Amino acid sequence: MLTLASKLKRDDGLKGSRASPAASDSTRRVSVRDRLLVKEVAELEANLPCTCKVHFPDPNKLHCFQLTVTPDEGYYQGGKFQFETEVPDAYNMVPPKVKCLTRIWHPNITETGEICLSLLREHSIDGTGWAPTRTLKDVVWGLNSLFTDIWHRPLSRPVHLPDSKEPSRIAS
Repeated sequence: MLTLASKLKRDDGLKGSRASPAASDSTRRVSVRDRLLVKEVAELEANLPCTCKVHFPDPNKLHCFQLTVTPDEGYYQGGKFQFETEVPDAYNMVPPKVKCLTRIWHPNITETGEICLSLLREHSIDGTGWAPTRTLKDVVWGLNSLFTDIWHRPLSRPVHLPDSKEPSRIAS
């Protein structure tokens, strides 16, 4: 599946052989992004959540892939949500571009498929945005976490509603 990885290994083998100078020039031009993606895709596939599947339409282009999230609990259980991910040339200094292809009502996904997820922000004041230390695995786990059940947590109880026993007291 990782044909780019095998290509890099083969190209490294050519450096030691009697290859022409033109051939060795072309092997040195693999981008930093592509070298990072070979390692990160292997790590991603080894640590993929059971509710996620990754599909590469073109196995030679690791910078474009689709993610399918099928939540197994909560409000979105039974759904199948498609995401398109494109990793820019400036990766890992800038985050991947992710778009939701499935039309859905979600507080963090717009009607056009734009996603509000802190680690996908390029600049962040609070330090929760993208950092060069983050990987595709973080992005996939972050997208997967959008579909966990957030409505039954004790800290998200409706504190804005007045207490029926003490209507004059402000809800705490």
